[in-house]
Amino acid sequence: MAIPLAGAPIEDASKDICEPCSPGTLIDRDEVETLTAQLKAMADQTRLQIIHLIDQSPAGELCVCDLTESLDLAQPTVSRHLKILATAGLLRREQRGTWAWFSIRWEALQELRGRAFPRAIGPC
Repeated sequence: MAIPLAGAPIEDASKDICEPCSPGTLIDRDEVETLTAQLKAMADQTRLQIIHLIDQSPAGELCVCDLTESLDLAQPTVSRHLKILATAGLLRREQRGTWAWFSIRWEALQELRGRAFPRAIGPC
């Protein structure tokens, strides 16, 4: 439900003084494009489920057939999501005969976290 702006209290900020400070440096344009592609790749319910399922698998990897069964989706749909994640550099793909196996590229996720949210890096 929308809140009407008329009658909304307005804070008196006249006592506060805004003092300009250096906000830091911008992220390089190429790096922003990479970060955006990776974040968009993860910003999907099915793809987040895929990452979660691979993370929870005992071997740390899953075959496309395992994912289709778990997600109750057709193989082409799952393959499309996997391709998006792999193209973004978030998954490693290994072909074994007819089937492709996928594992998480943890170093890519850590790098994404460090580049997108540098202040969040610290002791775990």
